[in-house]
Amino acid sequence: MAAIITDPLKNLVVDLLKLNDSDASNKYYAAIGRSETWNDSDVSPTPLRTKSEENDFRNSMQSMKLIGDVSLVIPRYNWSTGTFYSAYDDTQVGYPTNSYYVINTNQQVYMVIRSAKSATGTAVASTVEPTGGTTGTPFLTSDGYVWKFMYTVSSTNANKFQSANFLPVQLITSTDSNSPVSDVEQKAVQDGAIHGQVIGYGIDSAGAGYGSAPTLTISGNGSSAAATATISGGQVVKVEVADSSDATLKIANFGSGYDYANVEVTGGGTPSKPAKIRTILAAQGGLGNDPTVDFKASSIMFNAKPSGIESLDFVIGQDFRQVGLIKNPQVDSSGHGGNGVSTAFTASTGRALKALNFSAVNTDFSEDKTILGATSGAKAFIDKDSGNSVFYHQNDATGFRSFQAGETVNETDGTGTGVLDSAGAFETAFEVNPHTGELMYIDNRSAVTRSADQTEDIKIVIQV
Repeated sequence: MAAIITDPLKNLVVDLLKLNDSDASNKYYAAIGRSETWNDSDVSPTPLRTKSEENDFRNSMQSMKLIGDVSLVIPRYNWSTGTFYSAYDDTQVGYPTNSYYVINTNQQVYMVIRSAKSATGTAVASTVEPTGGTTGTPFLTSDGYVWKFMYTVSSTNANKFQSANFLPVQLITSTDSNSPVSDVEQKAVQDGAIHGQVIGYGIDSAGAGYGSAPTLTISGNGSSAAATATISGGQVVKVEVADSSDATLKIANFGSGYDYANVEVTGGGTPSKPAKIRTILAAQGGLGNDPTVDFKASSIMFNAKPSGIESLDFVIGQDFRQVGLIKNPQVDSSGHGGNGVSTAFTASTGRALKALNFSAVNTDFSEDKTILGATSGAKAFIDKDSGNSVFYHQNDATGFRSFQAGETVNETDGTGTGVLDSAGAFETAFEVNPHTGELMYIDNRSAVTRSADQTEDIKIVIQV
């Protein structure tokens, strides 16, 4: 049995995830962790889809920050002169190498309605940056490309969701007097979309033996679509939206109301092989009606920006090598599945490290060292030395034995040493339990060192 998942289903999955995110009862957090090196060369491995990998992430977690923003995103393609851009094609699977849309230097996004070709059918590079046309009416530039303005990426959305590889894309459902200009502009383009336009033509077979340009007749359940053919060497080498008397772009010749259409090729002499031309139809509702559909948006970006120590929840002077996405973590000092009462963690930031508190520190501890309890035999990695307290984590390499009140703790690979407080004061629990919540994403990376004046821009992209 052969089957595919269509773009609408992908869009549905992404929409459901985005809708779920908007539910006030759900909280998504960006989590960072793993201060210790990956290996001798500290090269990050590809994460595996295993329970063990998930446990390793949770055991090494340092902190997490609430996701404040989410958006659908698409791959980013900057317009640049001398580049050959593909035109929108309803047979295109995924995105071409040079996609059928670009973002210009003014943060405006345009779709390529028609790529330029020479009189012999050779592809011509784009040399004129698309600008203007913000009503959404397709327009022709002097290099032969036809463009349609889709939307402008606002400075706010660019700051949150634009990266070197992705662009935000959204459907504007409504606007009012307080809406930004970019939203009002896009909503007008959406509302002005024309259903059933034939926005282009594909040449499935160029034919042979044509003595003159054949006549193209478009039939279907719509009206007014018109096109002209150009021949070279007896073959049809390009087909453009135009009428037979004038080869310039005429918007009316896109037609309207077509759910299906075909092209009849007649005349042109006595060809030895007839050409075969197909119509290219816009998505239902018309091109621009929903840019998330036009651009096949099947990725969602979560954005969080931890800054400095974030109310002492984030350590500084330390590095991290993992980023994750966690849904609905909990506060439970006894641990997941323990006897304590679990409650939802709802704060904007949370510390996932425990801390050892010392009554006396004889020699200062240092980050990235391993400590050993002289009585308990417990081992741990130091994430942060904070005077009379040490923030730490344990994993499979250290084991998970508990430290004991009043015992001496020494560095095994350094000189740090101290005596833990007695009774219950010797250890401070984590603020948010790293072993709770749904771990939805893991990203292994090279070390990132944090400082007090540093803000991380964490962008997590989930692709369906």
